[in-house]
Amino acid sequence: MKRNYFRSLLLISALCFLVPVGNAQEEVRVAWQVTSFDITASMQDRTLNGTAILTAKNVGRASGSTLTFRLNSKAVVKTVSVSGANATFRAVPEAAGNVQRITATLPAQVASGASVNLTVSYSVPVESNIGLAAISPVGSQFLPLSFWYPLPNTPFSVRGGDTAPFRLSVNGANIVSSGVEKAAAGAAVFEQSLNAQPFFVQGEWDRVEGAGDSRGVIALIAKGVPADERKQAEALVAIAGAARAYFASLLGSAPDVPIRLISVRRGSGFHDGGTVLLDASAFRRGKVDAASAMLVAETVAQLWIGGQTAVRGEGGGLLRDGLTRYLATQFIEKQFGRDAAQSELMRQRITYVAVAKRDAPLARATQLDDSYFSAVPNKGAMVWRLVEQKLGRDAFLTTLKTLLQSGRETGISVASVRAALVEKGGESFKVLLNHQLDQVTDTDLMIGLPQQRGADWLSALRNLGAVDVTVKVLGVSDRGEQLLVEATVPARGFGEAIFRTPSKLVRAEIDPEKLYPQLDFSNDVAPRTRSFNDVVAEATRFLNSGENNRAETVARELMAIAPQMQESRIILARTLLAQNRTDEAERIFRAALDDPLPTATSVAWANIGLGQIALRKGQAVEAARRFNDAVRADADYATSVLARAERIKAEGTNNTAPVDEAARGFISQLDAAILAGKKIDLEARIASGELVRFIGGIVGTQPEIWQTRVLRTELLDANTMLADVSIQVKELGQERSGTALLVLARTGGSWKLWAIELFEVR
Repeated sequence: MKRNYFRSLLLISALCFLVPVGNAQEEVRVAWQVTSFDITASMQDRTLNGTAILTAKNVGRASGSTLTFRLNSKAVVKTVSVSGANATFRAVPEAAGNVQRITATLPAQVASGASVNLTVSYSVPVESNIGLAAISPVGSQFLPLSFWYPLPNTPFSVRGGDTAPFRLSVNGANIVSSGVEKAAAGAAVFEQSLNAQPFFVQGEWDRVEGAGDSRGVIALIAKGVPADERKQAEALVAIAGAARAYFASLLGSAPDVPIRLISVRRGSGFHDGGTVLLDASAFRRGKVDAASAMLVAETVAQLWIGGQTAVRGEGGGLLRDGLTRYLATQFIEKQFGRDAAQSELMRQRITYVAVAKRDAPLARATQLDDSYFSAVPNKGAMVWRLVEQKLGRDAFLTTLKTLLQSGRETGISVASVRAALVEKGGESFKVLLNHQLDQVTDTDLMIGLPQQRGADWLSALRNLGAVDVTVKVLGVSDRGEQLLVEATVPARGFGEAIFRTPSKLVRAEIDPEKLYPQLDFSNDVAPRTRSFNDVVAEATRFLNSGENNRAETVARELMAIAPQMQESRIILARTLLAQNRTDEAERIFRAALDDPLPTATSVAWANIGLGQIALRKGQAVEAARRFNDAVRADADYATSVLARAERIKAEGTNNTAPVDEAARGFISQLDAAILAGKKIDLEARIASGELVRFIGGIVGTQPEIWQTRVLRTELLDANTMLADVSIQVKELGQERSGTALLVLARTGGSWKLWAIELFEVR
């Protein structure tokens, strides 16, 4: 299965109570903040050995006699020294999670404002490779949430994780991190001048370097990929360059660090210090997809917010994640148009509203909150958009630019940004920010059907929230005319919008720009509509059950709710195709692919639909090409399973499904090893550290039958091959069969099994 950085991050944040959470008043005690990292690491067998030198400043108000840091729970600490003197230390496992808490005794009291150098020598064993930590001949990597280096503050603390300039030296070839790469014998050395987190990935890549406005932007794509992937890399590089120029026009000159876009098969989504890990499929799609464009734009925005100017203090995610998402959405509108930005804003609302009734106040949210990644980036972006509208775009961006430039030495915080905005906007702004940042969401704006009163029309308004709101209200006549008025609705009270028009109004909407974060957006419109997610789910259910006429009815309802959303158009096209209305369906599918910024899912479904239409017309070659494009989109599990099955069917028509004989021979040997059930034989055919649970399961049960038939193979790059297979299994007396996708990696001149994906053996 795909390993995604944020999936791993969500899992850990749900489990790890890593640091005591308190409030800013705790800083009357000692509080440590890292001001620089210097880490030397090497990998031997399945262990990372490291020496980390941390310069830590006491930013609390009291003197400190101990320094506590966290490290991976399986790490073995060998020595600890403080400012050159050996220090005693004590390690205690955290109550939950994958860290241990280590407290070192300082040789002397460290006063408030003073700094010490902490040196830790340690090792971290890696039993099983995951996206956060892997030692593999296929590609090693260590990301911050594996806690592979010592740090006093984790991302789960109220004050946020430690970020600082760093120097990183890792023995080995083809190592990449963030910052400037320095020449060194036998090691990769990176010096990062921004506030960032140390990490590295290792692999074999080809370089695609930007020119002109994209100079300094580098894409690292898998070695030996086809020319079309290089072209896609060039498009992503151009987007990163354009984003850098755009943010420089808003926030001041760009930090002088490289921007790297790295193709990976696990850990995708991680980004820090100008480097972003993109799933390899992002380079295989015919167009840059919406999620990849947003991720690249957010990565670039963080060069200023959190990078060049550190984010400190409570609620830092509101700036680091929420403000950068707001800015990235602004860039998307400039680069791809208003419709692309509106679609992104709606996706943010849909994601947020799912957790709106259980989110934490933005100013106190941490990654320990299970709603953090749905709430803080999305609600945060909404709040900053609201602030911009209330204060004025120029005033808001000028204030932000001034704060970022003046805070390069000391950093910025939610508190400092809030104070500057209140100074600019006055007392009303203080009330607005207090409500949006310090309270959980309680706003829910409601509107009634327009009613005629004399020569005017009016709609009743209601505000269930705790503060007054002043919003625009939209009225739509029976002839499609649109009227905008402004209305104030008191806290927990009622109001009305008065439209001075003789035209008959048939529809009304409160806050049509959707500036206010709310608990429910479906009651903003009269006549009331259902939620987007509910309608999508119902249309999909009807499609899957073959109730195609009902599916079309619901799909058209979806189009009325969100006509700009690609998901709406794709579902409608699928319902039309299910009814054999191929011309209408084909027109919508092609339009989806022509969208300037499609989602990966819409690319996949559009190509699947066009492939199915081509098959009905007897165009097997065209169908196979379309299904292949859907496979390369690699959007989600459902589309990948369907597209692969349809591609094999289309290629089978002309006997064109390719099969590599070397791969077939290897898979036969793998079958024999599985049937033998010997751990040593299995490990010899599986990449080191991969599929550890699979090996344990095979050894524990030893199947009576395990027969794999290769249906198709595909060479992705110089060292990776995918094999579509069918598998028959008899295990513990039960027979099962189905399809699977095997990922093979070339190591040491021979194939090994790297991963098993899309496992449909039932």
